Amino acid sequence: MARGLLIVFEGCDRSGKTTQSTRLVQTLNDAGVKAKLMKFPDRTTAIGTMIDGYLQQKTQLSDQAIHLLFSANRWEAMDQMRADLESGTTLVVDRYAFSGAAFSTAKRLDLTWCKAPDVGLAMPDRVFFLDIHPDDAAKRAGFGEEIYERREMQIEVRAKFFSMMDKTWSIVDALKDADEIHRQILALTNRALERHRADPAPIGRLWT
Repeated sequence: MARGLLIVFEGCDRSGKTTQSTRLVQTLNDAGVKAKLMKFPDRTTAIGTMIDGYLQQKTQLSDQAIHLLFSANRWEAMDQMRADLESGTTLVVDRYAFSGAAFSTAKRLDLTWCKAPDVGLAMPDRVFFLDIHPDDAAKRAGFGEEIYERREMQIEVRAKFFSMMDKTWSIVDALKDADEIHRQILALTNRALERHRADPAPIGRLWT
């Protein structure tokens, strides 16, 4: 059995990642492709609860401490993620290690230091970057509710994302109609699935 693909959605806050990742999982399952949605941070775990308190500005943590908690939150899910992928399930992930690096380097932490805790995580097969300018994101419902949802911060984060992109990334205009965005992402996903079926590859390791 060919392993599943690891598909990641990245982008600044309020770019539509949750909407589009949820739609992709539903469409894949409806088409007979076993798919599962995951979100980081996973706020249901003990570590995730600490992260949630920080994001909602209920607690204070140093930049270094919160970065390491985000990474630990990903690692505590990694055994199950690898098992799901090996069993043939395609994982669609709303935020991943790239967010950790982008947000922390936007706060002036060193990129090499930021990447180090996530070295060895499963490597995504495709990354969809939902691109929106912070001025447009600020017009969307809920913007400003969490600690990083500030215009200046989002501008820095967006630039950091662009600096990390490689050939596995696809930039998607998040201002387009939601149905059009979904069709674009689905077409790219189907092509990736076809290539993988024709030439399956083992799960790669991030940043190694």
